Amino acid sequence: MKIGIGLPNQVRDVRPTVIPEWASRAEEAGFSTLGTVGRIAYPGVMDTVALAAAAGATSRIGLISNVLLGTVWPPVLLAKELAGIDGVSGGRLTLGVGIGGRPDDFVTDGLGPKGLGKRLDADLEVYRDVWRGNPVGGGENAAVPPGTREIPLLFGGFAPKALARMAKWGQGYVGGSMPPEMVAGSFEQARAAWREAGREGEPRLVAITYFALGEPDTGRGKVRDYYGTMGEQADFIASGVRTTPEALRDAVKAFGDLGADELIFNPATDVPDDLTRLADIVL
Repeated sequence: MKIGIGLPNQVRDVRPTVIPEWASRAEEAGFSTLGTVGRIAYPGVMDTVALAAAAGATSRIGLISNVLLGTVWPPVLLAKELAGIDGVSGGRLTLGVGIGGRPDDFVTDGLGPKGLGKRLDADLEVYRDVWRGNPVGGGENAAVPPGTREIPLLFGGFAPKALARMAKWGQGYVGGSMPPEMVAGSFEQARAAWREAGREGEPRLVAITYFALGEPDTGRGKVRDYYGTMGEQADFIASGVRTTPEALRDAVKAFGDLGADELIFNPATDVPDDLTRLADIVL
């Protein structure tokens, strides 16, 4: 199982200058992937900006949006942005994409929080057309340069339609920020949807968990704040922030036992020393 680390782009009041340094240190430490969290109505750094900064600060480490809210974007614009990040990185981007759910994230006129599943299905068709170099805007020009590839896709979610979307379009599934015993069922459902769609092999399974080592109470508080609109669920997620070496090693073993292909540790603070401590413990 590969071990990745998130960028602190959606830690409340993140210092933006930390992001390139964090990315560079993560690559040097040997993490497999840098991940982002996506929200609009929150005082952080946009996931596309964080991924672009990470692409420029690194040369080998993978990049993944975990997950990006596709439905808050005009699809042609998002597809072009992502193609640019993937191109700049040398083809290191994987797009983890979801539909979103918090009404305040939908700030673009005409793209409100309704009909999200159908909208994402239509947007996926647009992404593919853009990445294949088909003309956009009613003219003759493509939005991307020759050689642009179709970016690999991952999906989360629990509804049957979400799992079917994953099996049709994706390379795999991203589990929620939950304990391993709760993610196990989602992984099994993803595998079942994959088989039902007639896909060969197995879906790529990515797990995520939060950590905070140097300032554990601050980390729990920031995670609780991020999920604050979810009520008691926010307390539950915050209580799962891993703050000790033993808890981090337990996560590696438990998610490995579930058959996860990759575990991404999402930072609950923007303290770079936490990255070094994590690497010493789990790599």
